[in-house]
Amino acid sequence: MSWDLATPFVIDLQVAAEDIDGLGHANNAVYVTWLERCAWRHSQRLGLDLAEYRRLDRAMAVVRHEIDYLAAAYEGDELQLATWIVDWDQRLKMTRRFQLVRPSDGATLLRAQTTFVCIELSSGKPKRMPAEFLDGYGPALQSC
Repeated sequence: MSWDLATPFVIDLQVAAEDIDGLGHANNAVYVTWLERCAWRHSQRLGLDLAEYRRLDRAMAVVRHEIDYLAAAYEGDELQLATWIVDWDQRLKMTRRFQLVRPSDGATLLRAQTTFVCIELSSGKPKRMPAEFLDGYGPALQSC
């Protein structure tokens, strides 16, 4: 696979009938769901699951998505979605990049970037990342 960056975290996806919109391809909102799923699974792999978020009273919340839709996905397509943590200030913000590929023809269907901010779950307010976030997310930082 030709990934934009080295050592991606990758999930496999298949476009289901319920993902298709009136134009006959995967709906744009479905792509956002896939981005969230990929980011969440990567966080879980890094040891930062929902239970840990609750224990720490902290979470990484989306504040911005930037998505370039490059080609359509169709029902039955098997896809791979990759993510990389590409930037973080070790205090509040973290940025992920994504690339969605259809392996059957090697086409990149989407590139995206999402900015997250660390929040305190109990108040919903921005709060500094705890040491556990630095330890979990830090080693996954990809140099671009």
